[in-house]
Amino acid sequence: MNVNRVKQILSSSADIEVKYNGASVWIDQLNEDGRTATVHLRGPLEERTIVEIGELIEE
Repeated sequence: MNVNRVKQILSSSADIEVKYNGASVWIDQLNEDGRTATVHLRGPLEERTIVEIGELIEE
C-alpha cells in the first residue's frame, strides 16, 4: 500500500478491510516518517503495532 491510500483510508467513513501478515487490522494513524503506520487487530485486542505501510494489503 502507498502513503496516499493510507491517508484516504484514514479519512474515509467506510469500513475498508486491510490486512497485515494475513490478519485483518485497523489503521490507527500514519506515522510522521511517512513510511510506517500504527495498526491494531480487528476485535477485542487493542494492542498496537508499528508496521511498514508497504506490508499492508487492501482486501
